[in-house]
Amino acid sequence: MERLQRFGVSIEKTLLESFDGFILAHGFHNRSEAIRDLIREKLSKEKGFKSGQTMGTVTTIYNHHSRGLSERLTALQHDYQKLVLFTSHVHITHEYCMEVIVVRGEEKTLRELSARIGGQRGVLMALPSFFSIALQDA
Repeated sequence: MERLQRFGVSIEKTLLESFDGFILAHGFHNRSEAIRDLIREKLSKEKGFKSGQTMGTVTTIYNHHSRGLSERLTALQHDYQKLVLFTSHVHITHEYCMEVIVVRGEEKTLRELSARIGGQRGVLMALPSFFSIALQDA
Protein backbone atom coordinates (compact mmCIF):
# COMPACT_ATOMS: atom_id res chain seq x y z
CA MET A 1 0.00 0.00 0.00
CA GLU A 2 1.23 3.44 -0.86
CA ARG A 3 2.10 5.85 1.91
CA LEU A 4 -0.76 8.26 2.62
CA GLN A 5 -0.27 12.00 2.14
CA ARG A 6 -2.24 14.61 4.07
CA PHE A 7 -3.62 17.82 2.61
CA GLY A 8 -6.08 20.48 3.72
CA VAL A 9 -9.31 21.49 2.07
CA SER A 10 -11.31 24.67 2.58
CA ILE A 11 -15.03 24.18 2.05
CA GLU A 12 -18.24 26.09 2.74
CA LYS A 13 -20.11 24.96 5.86
CA THR A 14 -23.30 24.02 3.99
CA LEU A 15 -21.36 22.03 1.40
CA LEU A 16 -19.50 20.20 4.17
CA GLU A 17 -22.79 19.42 5.92
CA SER A 18 -24.15 18.00 2.66
CA PHE A 19 -20.96 16.01 2.19
CA ASP A 20 -21.23 14.59 5.71
CA GLY A 21 -24.79 13.51 4.88
CA PHE A 22 -23.47 11.85 1.71
CA ILE A 23 -20.84 10.03 3.80
CA LEU A 24 -23.50 8.67 6.16
CA ALA A 25 -25.88 7.72 3.37
CA HIS A 26 -23.18 5.82 1.47
CA GLY A 27 -21.61 4.07 4.46
CA PHE A 28 -18.16 5.62 4.37
CA HIS A 29 -16.23 5.40 7.62
CA ASN A 30 -14.76 8.90 7.39
CA ARG A 31 -14.26 11.91 5.13
CA SER A 32 -10.86 10.73 3.88
CA GLU A 33 -12.33 7.45 2.64
CA ALA A 34 -15.14 9.29 0.85
CA ILE A 35 -12.78 11.82 -0.74
CA ARG A 36 -10.45 9.04 -1.98
CA ASP A 37 -13.42 7.19 -3.49
CA LEU A 38 -14.76 10.31 -5.23
CA ILE A 39 -11.32 11.17 -6.61
CA ARG A 40 -10.88 7.61 -7.93
CA GLU A 41 -14.33 7.76 -9.54
CA LYS A 42 -13.63 11.10 -11.22
CA LEU A 43 -10.22 10.00 -12.46
CA SER A 44 -11.73 6.74 -13.67
CA LYS A 45 -14.29 8.68 -15.72
CA GLU A 46 -11.61 10.91 -17.20
CA LYS A 47 -9.30 8.02 -17.97
CA GLY A 48 -11.90 5.32 -18.52
CA PHE A 49 -13.21 6.57 -21.82
CA LYS A 50 -9.69 6.29 -23.20
CA SER A 51 -8.70 3.02 -21.59
CA GLY A 52 -9.45 -0.53 -22.58
CA GLN A 53 -11.09 -2.83 -20.08
CA THR A 54 -13.09 -1.68 -17.09
CA MET A 55 -14.93 -3.76 -14.50
CA GLY A 56 -17.68 -2.83 -12.13
CA THR A 57 -21.33 -3.02 -11.24
CA VAL A 58 -24.60 -1.34 -12.10
CA THR A 59 -26.85 -1.45 -9.04
CA THR A 60 -30.49 -0.95 -9.94
CA ILE A 61 -33.51 -0.39 -7.70
CA TYR A 62 -36.83 -0.67 -9.49
CA ASN A 63 -40.55 -1.28 -9.08
CA HIS A 64 -41.17 -4.68 -10.62
CA HIS A 65 -44.89 -3.86 -10.93
CA SER A 66 -44.11 -1.26 -13.61
CA ARG A 67 -45.68 -2.60 -16.78
CA GLY A 68 -43.14 -4.36 -18.99
CA LEU A 69 -40.14 -3.14 -17.00
CA SER A 70 -38.71 -6.56 -16.14
CA GLU A 71 -38.84 -7.54 -19.81
CA ARG A 72 -37.20 -4.26 -20.90
CA LEU A 73 -34.41 -4.65 -18.35
CA THR A 74 -33.79 -8.23 -19.47
CA ALA A 75 -33.77 -7.12 -23.12
CA LEU A 76 -31.19 -4.42 -22.34
CA GLN A 77 -28.96 -6.98 -20.67
CA HIS A 78 -29.29 -9.18 -23.76
CA ASP A 79 -28.46 -6.20 -26.00
CA TYR A 80 -25.23 -5.78 -24.00
CA GLN A 81 -24.67 -9.48 -23.30
CA LYS A 82 -20.95 -9.37 -24.12
CA LEU A 83 -20.52 -6.93 -21.21
CA VAL A 84 -22.73 -8.60 -18.60
CA LEU A 85 -20.90 -11.24 -16.56
CA PHE A 86 -23.74 -12.04 -14.16
CA THR A 87 -26.61 -10.52 -12.20
CA SER A 88 -27.89 -10.92 -8.68
CA HIS A 89 -31.53 -10.19 -7.92
CA VAL A 90 -32.89 -9.31 -4.46
CA HIS A 91 -36.52 -8.75 -3.47
CA ILE A 92 -36.54 -5.68 -1.21
CA THR A 93 -40.30 -5.39 -0.66
CA HIS A 94 -43.41 -6.68 -2.39
CA GLU A 95 -43.00 -3.87 -4.98
CA TYR A 96 -39.28 -3.14 -5.16
CA CYS A 97 -36.32 -5.18 -6.31
CA MET A 98 -32.60 -4.59 -6.43
CA GLU A 99 -30.44 -6.02 -9.16
CA VAL A 100 -26.66 -5.91 -9.17
CA ILE A 101 -25.22 -6.41 -12.64
CA VAL A 102 -21.51 -7.23 -12.81
CA VAL A 103 -20.04 -5.91 -16.04
CA ARG A 104 -16.76 -5.78 -17.94
CA GLY A 105 -15.92 -3.79 -21.05
CA GLU A 106 -15.08 -0.30 -22.23
CA GLU A 107 -16.23 2.27 -19.72
CA LYS A 108 -18.03 4.42 -22.28
CA THR A 109 -20.22 1.46 -23.28
CA LEU A 110 -20.78 0.43 -19.65
CA ARG A 111 -21.97 3.95 -18.83
CA GLU A 112 -24.26 3.83 -21.86
CA LEU A 113 -25.82 0.62 -20.52
CA SER A 114 -26.23 2.17 -17.06
CA ALA A 115 -27.87 5.28 -18.51
CA ARG A 116 -30.27 3.20 -20.63
CA ILE A 117 -31.25 1.17 -17.56
CA GLY A 118 -31.70 4.31 -15.46
CA GLY A 119 -33.89 5.86 -18.14
CA GLN A 120 -36.53 3.15 -17.94
CA ARG A 121 -39.88 4.08 -16.39
CA GLY A 122 -40.10 2.43 -12.96
CA VAL A 123 -36.35 2.46 -12.28
CA LEU A 124 -35.67 4.48 -9.15
CA MET A 125 -31.89 4.26 -9.38
CA ALA A 126 -29.20 2.86 -11.65
CA LEU A 127 -25.91 3.47 -9.88
CA PRO A 128 -22.75 2.60 -11.81
CA SER A 129 -19.51 1.82 -10.04
CA PHE A 130 -16.62 1.19 -12.41
CA PHE A 131 -12.91 0.68 -11.97
CA SER A 132 -10.54 1.30 -14.83
CA ILE A 133 -7.53 -0.76 -13.92
CA ALA A 134 -5.04 -2.78 -15.87
CA LEU A 135 -7.08 -5.91 -16.37
CA GLN A 136 -5.47 -8.76 -18.21
CA ASP A 137 -7.48 -11.33 -20.07
CA ALA A 138 -7.44 -14.64 -18.26
